[in-house]
Amino acid sequence: MRKSEILHIKWPDVDLEKGTLILYKTKNNEIRRVALRGLALELFRQHGKVRRLDTDFVFPSEISSKTGEPFDSTKAWEDARRRAKIEDFVFHDLRHSCASYLAMGGASLLEIAEVLGHKTLEMVKRYSHLAESHTAGVVEKMNQRIFGG
Repeated sequence: MRKSEILHIKWPDVDLEKGTLILYKTKNNEIRRVALRGLALELFRQHGKVRRLDTDFVFPSEISSKTGEPFDSTKAWEDARRRAKIEDFVFHDLRHSCASYLAMGGASLLEIAEVLGHKTLEMVKRYSHLAESHTAGVVEKMNQRIFGG
């Protein structure tokens, strides 16, 4: 997810039973459903037990109830990046990492586009080289089914 999508998540849009959340504020202005699984779902469940009740934001600022704005993560991100001694790395780079791991794990370009919320496959084609081994495997399986051996 994009940083702004994460920061604008509201509790009424989180379904901990189904493990999903709905994004209403997206870059392309299209509503998107996102799956929460594993550690992310567990962290949402834990966070939900101690959440603030004066605001619907999952990640509220200290004065969210008055301003209607979520937490500004800029300082926290920069502090964490500095402590980790990581240079030239922005939050958005995490989207590229996610797409790369999906491609290397065998996800199709269509699946990657869907996870990232891209409207077109053009945006996700930059990861196609990482999915080549998966594509070769799919072709190999087809050949075995059709031609045997």
